[in-house]
Amino acid sequence: QVQLVESGGGLVQAGGSLRLSCAASGSTFSMYDMGWFRQAPGKEREFVAAITWSGGSTDYADSVKGRVTISRDNAKITVYLQMNSLKPEDTAVYYCSAGRGRWSLRNSPLGYRYWGQGTQVTVSS
Repeated sequence: QVQLVESGGGLVQAGGSLRLSCAASGSTFSMYDMGWFRQAPGKEREFVAAITWSGGSTDYADSVKGRVTISRDNAKITVYLQMNSLKPEDTAVYYCSAGRGRWSLRNSPLGYRYWGQGTQVTVSS
């Protein structure tokens, strides 16, 4: 089992940056593909970024491509989401997720088994 705890959210002005962290528990973290999703009020949870267990492959939603970078440090059992040039439409609760063997579903919540509680990101205009 994997437990995930997100941190790093907050209030930032448009054009600013934030780095989200997701700390995992469990010795099998390095075996899991990791994803970040977000959910704004009244909207469905949407894919942001994903990274394979090795860190060798990544994927991004078109809406964040070029502004967001996902990375992981298996020694620190942590995955990161660096977000730059933030826009008001990036405002949402951001969730970290972990899954195995479902990379083909990386941009769907169905591809992940474990979820964190989320961290709020608010971008003011």
